[in-house]
Amino acid sequence: MELVATELNPVPSQPVITPVTTADGVVLRAVRWRPTARRTRGTVCLVQGRAEFIEKYFETVADLRRRGFAVVAFDWRGQGGSQRDLADPRKGHVDDFSLYERDLAAVVDQVVLPRCPPPYFVLAHSMGGTVLLHAMRGKKTPFARLVTVAPMIDIAMVPWPRAARLLSEMLDACGFGASYVPGGGATSISTKPFAGNRLTSDPVRYARNAEVAARAPALAIGDPTVAWLDAAYRAMGAFADPNFALEIRTPVLVVAAGADPVVSTPAIERFAARLKTGRAIVIPGARHEILMERDDIRDQFWAAFDAFVPGSDGALPDQAESSLSAAS
Repeated sequence: MELVATELNPVPSQPVITPVTTADGVVLRAVRWRPTARRTRGTVCLVQGRAEFIEKYFETVADLRRRGFAVVAFDWRGQGGSQRDLADPRKGHVDDFSLYERDLAAVVDQVVLPRCPPPYFVLAHSMGGTVLLHAMRGKKTPFARLVTVAPMIDIAMVPWPRAARLLSEMLDACGFGASYVPGGGATSISTKPFAGNRLTSDPVRYARNAEVAARAPALAIGDPTVAWLDAAYRAMGAFADPNFALEIRTPVLVVAAGADPVVSTPAIERFAARLKTGRAIVIPGARHEILMERDDIRDQFWAAFDAFVPGSDGALPDQAESSLSAAS
């Protein structure tokens, strides 16, 4: 459960590490920080994408704390410092994305609501955005606003998506759900060469994250399993329902990457256009991991974030009275 520090990536000061147990008994690694600014503006729950871990977001944690926010971060089941479901800890596996909603519910109920100052906001990347949008569909959540970065509305990196979806569904139904996707393996994307990477154009931040994965290989995972891919296609398929976006009542800021080779930016824009209480911006030249990008790209993100996420010293918003326990 410890946090791993490197010279380029020190642990933000005074972390409070909290094991969280989900409704189905999975143990997650979670951590919270108090703000470093004098004025407390609320709490941001930082929700990562597939194959990520808390350590990748130390810089983002510091950025949020300087803005006056308490921060909660956690690792999804099956990755980072959280419990694995399979004997091979390198496999990125889940049977259904509703299980991620259980993870979120447990963190909210055990860490965010009882231990952190309101109002509550959420900053979600990639797969994390998929989970949050599902969690907010037709439901009340504790979060006053959602900022989702390069949400996984549709995958761009698969050349024949319909064939891939049918193949993953067929292989999963035939009992191969725990196997790596065809052609997949145990090598973490965080340790692959910078040249030609899909994640960021910033070599320093890329090297920083690779160093963490090398120092603590147990945090990193390889490619997803067949079951994960099948579950991902089911979750993304739901976004095609024209009522999906209309049923989200929480204000949403969608920040997409203009040069994203991982998820489909056009699909993100189409989905965001249907949101009643949301809007999208696209940052030109950014790759998938906007928060790990060059300073000029990150500055554009933070300008949008600061304009969208207000702080408040007021009382707990009405919607924060309910939890996400229904997802359990």
